[in-house]
Amino acid sequence: MKVDIHEKSGSKKGSVTLNPSVFGIEPNVAVMHQAVKMHLANRRQGTHKTKERAEVRGGGRKPWRQKGRGVARAGTTRSPLWVGGGTIFGPRPHSYHQAIPKKMRLLARRSALSLKAQSNEVLVVENLSFEEAKTSHFASMLKAIDISGKKILLLTASKNDSVLRSGRNIPNCFILEARNVSTYDLLNNQVLLIEEDAVEVLNGMLADEKNFSSEPVKADAETEEVVDEVVVDDETASDETTEAEEEKVEEDVEAEGNDDDAETNDEEEKA
Repeated sequence: MKVDIHEKSGSKKGSVTLNPSVFGIEPNVAVMHQAVKMHLANRRQGTHKTKERAEVRGGGRKPWRQKGRGVARAGTTRSPLWVGGGTIFGPRPHSYHQAIPKKMRLLARRSALSLKAQSNEVLVVENLSFEEAKTSHFASMLKAIDISGKKILLLTASKNDSVLRSGRNIPNCFILEARNVSTYDLLNNQVLLIEEDAVEVLNGMLADEKNFSSEPVKADAETEEVVDEVVVDDETASDETTEAEEEKVEEDVEAEGNDDDAETNDEEEKA
């Protein structure tokens, strides 16, 4: 899949081929859902807290005597039934941390990039650099590329302060390094704008390494010569082994014959 490379002026200076193992797979919706849930859960601080009846200040004195007033008995003014009392089963601080396997995280990001590519929401721009960090320069670039006013995620190949300072004041424009992007970030935008060098960063980080060729590997001439020599040596060794075994068998047979002759002579002498 080829994508045009845009300049800051809006013109096109060439094209880049997107890795099919990163931008061309069948999106796995279930894995993307798990990755987004994990991301949102891990953003929660988990510091919520309410006071129960034992933690609310006051209420140490019994408000009235147990019997004789004609009203319900009460032991404290901080009962959860009273205004200003404690909370029943209120939230307690705890962690919302979630985790999924590394292979699932990589698959989720590849699925998100492939989904964006299939929706024609991926644009590649030349490596950006601004002499001055001005919002007007960044805004004019977005207008030239015809994506002004949309929710944009710009992925840079490395940390670039001039680009970050130029685009951080534009509404709905987010700038991240390609190596730090998450599945949630890739999906939470209308246009995915990627620097030319950032494409290689994504390929190196997410490319599937298990793409083996189905064609048989051809051996070179030297390898074939070595194999032939090994085969010849094996055949010669097997022939020599066979001859040695035959000679040993003949010797054993002769030895047995000699033993039989000796026994016969002994018996004749005794007779």
